[in-house]
Order: sequence, then structure tokens, then C-alpha cells
Amino acid sequence: MLGAFLIGLREGLEAALVVGILVSYLTKLGRRDVLHRLWIGVGLAIALSLGIGALLTFGSYALTTQGQELIGGLLSLAAVALVTWMIFWMQRAARNLKKTLEGELDRALAQGSLWGIVIVGFVSVAREGIETALLLWSMVESAGSAPQAIVGALLGLMISVLLGWAIARGMVRLNLSTFFTWTGALLIVVAAGVLAYGLHDLQEAGVVPGPFSAMATIDPATGAVGIGLAGFPFGYAFDVSEVIAPGGTLATLLQATVGFMPAMTWVQVIAWALYLAVVFSLFFSRARTRRPRPAPEPSPSLAQGAS
Repeated sequence: MLGAFLIGLREGLEAALVVGILVSYLTKLGRRDVLHRLWIGVGLAIALSLGIGALLTFGSYALTTQGQELIGGLLSLAAVALVTWMIFWMQRAARNLKKTLEGELDRALAQGSLWGIVIVGFVSVAREGIETALLLWSMVESAGSAPQAIVGALLGLMISVLLGWAIARGMVRLNLSTFFTWTGALLIVVAAGVLAYGLHDLQEAGVVPGPFSAMATIDPATGAVGIGLAGFPFGYAFDVSEVIAPGGTLATLLQATVGFMPAMTWVQVIAWALYLAVVFSLFFSRARTRRPRPAPEPSPSLAQGAS
């Protein structure tokens, strides 16, 4: 529920802020007559997101077990790629987001096209909607807790809508830069877990070498798939299933938040660690470079000369 709540809150607030900017600008221009077109685009984006979620949930039932694992693994990797791109896109575009959105509306209004405003509303919300659908589906697949994930996501979305409305009304002042920095960092951790589970699916499907394939690393002492150093590179990095029961509350909580599984392969652990190291270093280095620098204080000699 915690991971799903974070996704719903972060993505929902992004979408709410975007819609708020678009509605406010059209109202400022005195073009409330085209607001219904904007809402049509927003509604279509929401419908598309729900449709993708339903397709992912029910569309794989007709596949074989191997097919489900293959599709699940590939979609998990797609979700990781999408959320990583969106985190860096938001970090880069946040300062000019309002100007960009208003420019898109200006072009649509100048063309006088019925579908121009609809497309602006659709594209602005569809990005967050598709990302949310993919991430939530991947989390449910990995943790197996659909009811809790749905409740968490709905709570996050409801709070994000209320926050977006309060910010637009001037009732709440929120440091959006700090908010998106910290929620972005938490989403990176969630994405790392989705990446690890996606690789696990692909290993079970036999696409990626691992303990389920002919390339499994066998421990000569036991004749079984190796664990620890005896399992490197295509065996298990660790197996603590006797301490943390798979499917238990603690295992589900850890898996849904940081991607921890009681038994993880070397491929999963290495990919998880590399993803966090690379993405975190890029994310926080860009956050530091974009932070405004304080104005330099005047030197004592200049201060005396001014006096």
C-alpha cells in the first residue's frame, strides 16, 4: 500500500498541477468556452490508463506460464524505463512547465481546431496515467497484493487531487521542487525493485540466465544451484527464506518498497545495485546543479566605499 500510495500521490499531483495550469490559463484568456474540450482530453487519458491497466491484468490469463513471465518481465522493464525517463524529464522541465503548457494552448487556440485543445489535455495527463498503470501493475505482480495496492493508489490520487486544487486556489503553499526531489528519490527505489522482479520473471522464462536455466551455477559440494559466492554468477546471491517467509507480511512489505525478495539471484542483486548507484548519482547531481546559488556578499572594501 505504501509504494502504491507514493505512486498515486506523485503521479496524481503532477497531473493535477498540469490540469490546473491549463484551466487557469484558459480562464485568464477568457476562453472558458473551450474548457469542455480540455476535459474531454483529460477524460480520454484517464480512460486509456484504466484500459491499459485492465488489459495488463486480464489479458495475460490466456497465455502459458512461460508467456506470462516473459510478458511480465518485459513490461516491468518498460515500466522502469518509463518512470526513470519521467523522473528526469520532470526534474529538467519543472521550471519551464507552465510556459511550455501555455505555449501549447496558444498554438491550439491559434489553429482554431476542435481537437487541438483535446490533444493538449490528453497528452498532458496520459504520460502520468500510463506510467501509473505500468508501475502499479508491476508492483501487484511482484508483491501479489492487489487490494492493498489499489487502496493505496486511490488514497494517493485523492490526496493529490485535493492538494492540486488547494495549490491552485492559493490555500496551500508547497515547495514543489523539494516535493518532487524526495518523491523522485523514493520512486527510484521503487523502480529498482520493479527492475529486480522483472529480471526474476525473465529468468524464470529462460530468457535471462539464472538458476532456472541450463546455465545455472551449480555448487560442486551440494550438486544444487549455488547460494552466495558458490552461486556466482547465475545462482542465488542469498536465500533467507527460512528467516523471512516468502509471501509473508514482512516479505511483501520489503518487496513492494525496496524490491527485496527472500531469495534473490546474482543477476537481480547486481542490476538492483547498479541501477540505484547510477540513477541516484545522476539524479542528485542534477538536483544540486539546478539549485539556485545565493547571491555573493559584498566585500568589506566595497561596503566601506559605499558608506
